[in-house]
Amino acid sequence: MKFCSTCGSPSISWRVPSDDNRPRHICEDCGEIFYQNPKIVAGAIPIWEDQILMCKRSIEPRYGYWTIPAGFMENGETTVEAAARETWEEATAKVEIENLYTIFNLPTVHQVYMIFLAHLTEPEFAAGPESLEVKLCSEAEIPWDDIAFPTITHSLEYYFADRKTGDFPLYVQDIVREGSRAVLHDRRPFTPEFN
Repeated sequence: MKFCSTCGSPSISWRVPSDDNRPRHICEDCGEIFYQNPKIVAGAIPIWEDQILMCKRSIEPRYGYWTIPAGFMENGETTVEAAARETWEEATAKVEIENLYTIFNLPTVHQVYMIFLAHLTEPEFAAGPESLEVKLCSEAEIPWDDIAFPTITHSLEYYFADRKTGDFPLYVQDIVREGSRAVLHDRRPFTPEFN
């Protein structure tokens, strides 16, 4: 951060404010403290009979790779509204959002993914501006080697495994960087860790 967005001063420091426990950007002129928080990504696994609606990305990152409809929440909307909106924007499809299914914490990139199970209200869809192609895929037709993000791969793997039993628990997991690879850590049952 080079300038204060409150007063315009270039006098920005990086230090721990009083009554806090981690460094923040602080304006030395007006005293404004700038808190940076993770971004929420909300998405849906849109189901139609035994198929999942998949989108081929037309934007970076991961242009040309496959995903389910998901994206950053907007201010003023709920996670459920964000998941439904992303499905409309990326696949021009309407869904009924059901239960929250997976939560992935990605502390390295400051994101939290919240993926819901959803049902298409009708099998009508088309590529939106962020998709090159949209299609319904059975489990065998999922382009597993060309999925954009590990969060999507894991969510789909859990879904197809859970579909066999009819039990869809909530998965809460962390994906952290260990060297050059992303590693999945299960967080159920949840036990908080504090430094």
